[in-house]
Amino acid sequence: MSQTTTTVQSAGPPSAGLISEDLAPVPPRARTWTTANYAALWISMSLCIPTYMLASSLIGGGMSWWQALLTIFLGNTVVLVPMLLNGHAGAKYGIPFPVFARASFGVRGANVPALLRAVIACGWFGIQTWIGGYALYQMAVLWVPGLGQLPPVFPQSWGLATGPALVFLLFWVLNMVVVYLGVESIRKLLVFKAFFLPVAAVALLWWAVAAGHGLGPILSQPARFASSAEFWAYFFPALTGMVGFWATLSLNIPDFTRYAVSQRAQVLGQALALPSSMTLFSFVGVVVTSATLVIYGQTIWDPVVLAARFESRGLVSVAMLAVALSTLATNIAANIVSPANDFANLNPQRISFKTGGYITGVLGLLIFPWKLIADPSGYIFTWLVGYSALLGPIGGILIADYYLLRQQQLDVPDLYRTEGRYTYQNGVNRRAVLALVIGILPNIPGFLQAVGAVPAGAVWPWLAGLYSYAWFVGFFLAGGLYVLLMRRAVSGRMLPEVVR
Repeated sequence: MSQTTTTVQSAGPPSAGLISEDLAPVPPRARTWTTANYAALWISMSLCIPTYMLASSLIGGGMSWWQALLTIFLGNTVVLVPMLLNGHAGAKYGIPFPVFARASFGVRGANVPALLRAVIACGWFGIQTWIGGYALYQMAVLWVPGLGQLPPVFPQSWGLATGPALVFLLFWVLNMVVVYLGVESIRKLLVFKAFFLPVAAVALLWWAVAAGHGLGPILSQPARFASSAEFWAYFFPALTGMVGFWATLSLNIPDFTRYAVSQRAQVLGQALALPSSMTLFSFVGVVVTSATLVIYGQTIWDPVVLAARFESRGLVSVAMLAVALSTLATNIAANIVSPANDFANLNPQRISFKTGGYITGVLGLLIFPWKLIADPSGYIFTWLVGYSALLGPIGGILIADYYLLRQQQLDVPDLYRTEGRYTYQNGVNRRAVLALVIGILPNIPGFLQAVGAVPAGAVWPWLAGLYSYAWFVGFFLAGGLYVLLMRRAVSGRMLPEVVR
């Protein structure tokens, strides 16, 4: 019998609805990830098309090259802090994110943050699938021009042409096939990606410098803000968007750190690789996007659209096929594993990893991903900043509970029992849920204005302005309120076994 199973059973058997093979603690002998593994993880995660689009969208929004890179570096340095803080619990106790959330939200209430995080991961799954599918469409339409002339079959409001939609759906089916075969089937594609994307990035950078007549004309492109006030009005929500880019992983990072050989391994690997790899790969996006303004007279922020402009059909085909394959690898590794665990947490006995993967795939379709990345403004201010308003409060509550209330001490067996110190009121810590709701509320008016649900000026300017700092507002408001509510209800370092 494993060490973990013995530990859980020492306080009574785990409750059937709270444990499964995917959610059980990882025993110490199975924790084998080193500093190099975590560095490689972040290098691989950072080398993706959305990272490129992150940088190029800032250029498209008016920033100069150095302003864009500084914003990206600062954002990733900020999000590294909650990443390491939440990762501590995974490395210490071997538990995944949904189980870690039970300490603060309750054994049943943890489904709330898990589902919020899972739905956002579904959005990322949809975005990555759209990118890969559109890359394949750009290749297919070169050889079958009629694919681009198909009559419309979707409502005009969807903004979805028939040809791209068909190829997108085919690529979506391929993703679901990989889920059916299991995550191990993607291992070779991840190896391919690790070798291909750095080479492709260097090749694209070389092309941009050569076609743009050197780095001088490219990097001399000035910022397009009329005043410093206009710059700052763009910078702060952009910085929040950069934090939001990895706000999902800053919550469910225990899903990965649970395999760490030590705390030092996960801290050092992430600290070395996350800000640096994001900034370096973003530099490619910055240079290439700036070069498109010099070469074509317009900013092309989508690398798939840019590659389609190349004259050689063979070159475009190879490039688009490679983008699709690397996107497939990223999608399964980054956007299926965690939400599948989150959905499994709802009912571990009935929802398997594969079932959770299928749920992720369906929701990824329903979120209309092609609209989320249709333009730089929507990508940053609607998608990235918008979901950071949901994830910031969750992060604040988790960190406040683990560090300020429990001093990093968890009763692991009770995390898997319906009658224990994390039962609260029928399995739900209402104080955590209240703090979460209040942490989200101040950002709702600004979000509604950003997406056009309410007219500009209908919301008090100071209230709408909070949305520019959505992640920060939610993080500190929810975390601080949670501590106040809990300290009023209980006393002492460790919370009682059942708070009623």
